Amino acid sequence: MAAQALDALLQQARPEIRAMHPYEPGKPVETLERELGIREAIKLASNENPRGPGASVREALARAASDLSRYPDGSAHTFREKLAAQQGLHPDQILLGNGSNDVLELIARVFLAPGTKGVIDQHAFVVYPLAITGAGGTVCAVPSKDYGHDLPAMAAAVKDATRLLFIANPNNPTGTVASLAEIESLLQAVPSQVLVVVDEAYCEYQHPSASGTALSLLPRYPNLVVTRTFSKIYGLAALRLGYAVAAPEIVSLLNRLRQPFNVNSLAMAGGLAALDDHRYVEESRRLNAEGLQALEGAMTERAIPFIPSAGNFLTIEVGAAKAYYDALLQEGVIVRPVAGYGLTQHLRVSVGLPEEMARFLASFDRVRAQLAA
Repeated sequence: MAAQALDALLQQARPEIRAMHPYEPGKPVETLERELGIREAIKLASNENPRGPGASVREALARAASDLSRYPDGSAHTFREKLAAQQGLHPDQILLGNGSNDVLELIARVFLAPGTKGVIDQHAFVVYPLAITGAGGTVCAVPSKDYGHDLPAMAAAVKDATRLLFIANPNNPTGTVASLAEIESLLQAVPSQVLVVVDEAYCEYQHPSASGTALSLLPRYPNLVVTRTFSKIYGLAALRLGYAVAAPEIVSLLNRLRQPFNVNSLAMAGGLAALDDHRYVEESRRLNAEGLQALEGAMTERAIPFIPSAGNFLTIEVGAAKAYYDALLQEGVIVRPVAGYGLTQHLRVSVGLPEEMARFLASFDRVRAQLAA
């Protein structure tokens, strides 16, 4: 009877939620070591900054940890003031989140409802379809062009029921990037009542003079939202800190549904210190560019196709991706299978420290030889 009652209860949940698969993060190092009895595994699966946070951030966290009995500043006043000053924005344009995933989901919950649609790329970041479906909307996935966003096709996919359009730039998991001119062309083609969300989680890995970012388009397009994170180049993935930039009126709407104290004191303290550590960011950008170039060179030498990347990872085409992934785990090397993104023949490899990349290549060569035998 209890089992029948539980089944009846579960049937009351929305059918689209029951049909969803939960987000699967990269396998943690401690999980692999526990499951396989492996020591000193390395993780190249989640696009984290392998350097860890800078010294000034660690010092700020130590100071903030002395007072954990108080709630954080729910308005994030100091943080928003500093971030706005750096980016040439007004603080009222900024909404903080528990990671950028938090603000992406919040945007979907505010602007979508049953009967509405959200447009994404075929190989979009998996959080977009989860957020759209979770908010009661319908996902409209547009086929990619050369593994990147086909922005004209995405604009053409906008219909009367469309409320949101998500763009990741650079894209995860393909690493492709659209120019600022291409994004502005899309904004010009999309009706003004459709909210365009440009997710710039990896934008700091591009040289500042490369092409500009969507932040510069905000004054001309009130239907634009730009999201960013401190989880990547700033090395603060464990603290979960992200933000959205939009018109103050849109931020006001999002704040009405935002959870109180959604960003903790440690995250804000670390983020404030990170904003001042320009040398750390520049060094991380340089080291990533060198590591990415070396990884691309290594794949070229081995005749392994890859998708040129503007992020801190490289998606390579190996064919038997599941077999490669499992065999690399046995070597104590964690990479990311991306079949859930529609890339069944590929693996995504984050750029790690030089010694980690050397170990990955040695393991990759052994696995490749084993699978070819």
